Amino acid sequence: MSTFVLIGGQGKPDKIADIKSWMAEVLPHGRSYDGCQGVDALFNMDDPGDFVVLQKWESRGHYEKYLQWRSDTGEVARLVSMLTGPPSIRYFERADV
Repeated sequence: MSTFVLIGGQGKPDKIADIKSWMAEVLPHGRSYDGCQGVDALFNMDDPGDFVVLQKWESRGHYEKYLQWRSDTGEVARLVSMLTGPPSIRYFERADV
């Protein structure tokens, strides 16, 4: 069963354009990473610094391996430096309803 990962963050007001540029640079690589089934970045229409990244992965383990790689390459730290605080990461599975 697929794992959905919801990453939320609040960008520093002067870093919103930089966050979008960072996403344009790194998310295409994420989409091609083993186990990735899709990635969408969404910005709040009423608060441009508020964003979520919705990802779909073959498994939580696939995502955790990807996140470790992003941490090892310094990309997570690069993103966090543009935020007002650490991002939230939540894991979801589809309910059979």
